[in-house]
Amino acid sequence: MLQFAETFPQPEIVASLSRQLSWSHILNILPLQTKEQREFYINLVATENIGVRDLRERISKKAFERTQIANAQLSQTSNDFSNNFKDPYFFDFLNLPHGFLEGDLEEAILKDLEKFILEVGKGFAFVERQKRMIIDGEDYYLDLLFFHRKLRRLVAVELKIGKFKAKFKGQIELYLKWLEKYEMQPNELPPIGLILCTEASREQIELLEMHKDGIIVAEYWTELPPRKELEKKLNIAYLQAKENLERRKSLS
Repeated sequence: MLQFAETFPQPEIVASLSRQLSWSHILNILPLQTKEQREFYINLVATENIGVRDLRERISKKAFERTQIANAQLSQTSNDFSNNFKDPYFFDFLNLPHGFLEGDLEEAILKDLEKFILEVGKGFAFVERQKRMIIDGEDYYLDLLFFHRKLRRLVAVELKIGKFKAKFKGQIELYLKWLEKYEMQPNELPPIGLILCTEASREQIELLEMHKDGIIVAEYWTELPPRKELEKKLNIAYLQAKENLERRKSLS
């Protein structure tokens, strides 16, 4: 109780917390080191109405750090995108075999769609797999198509095995233009793209300025390292993302 009083001295904040969080939620949030972390998880509980067990899991899997890494990539786009994506995503629940192919990944996601949506974030609604697009008489197929209710945008998801390559940008830009022309409804905003790779080429992504075209690139991990190693890797990536964000701000 003393720690709670020291961390949240303002009566109006205490009143707001008491309406939105249980004491068990607060006990899990208090040990967090920074104000930004605490505010992130408080908002997560309030907006998504998650239970204590789910909160513990999100804290242990570094949801704050992964969201901030994605936010750093999106720093020059619409503020609406903030806190709606992660980098990396954890797909350890898919139990994929060694040497899996893109088709195997897609099948596994569709078999466990509920867990996939829980990982990518609240607001995603599944629309279609292998979305067919006819362009210049040729067939093109988008891996997965979602709709994000909060953003009011279609989300085109491309699954890739291996490192990100610059050519992926042209491919998904074509898909987004097609979706905007033929699928976007009058009350919707332009579609956005999410390219999921097993390894991100961060310098290429930054040089291509993909965020300006509404394209997000994120890694996905199908196996998680031991907890200490996981925390170390994510902490390094988080600090690098913060440095990149500060550098961009200073340049602008």
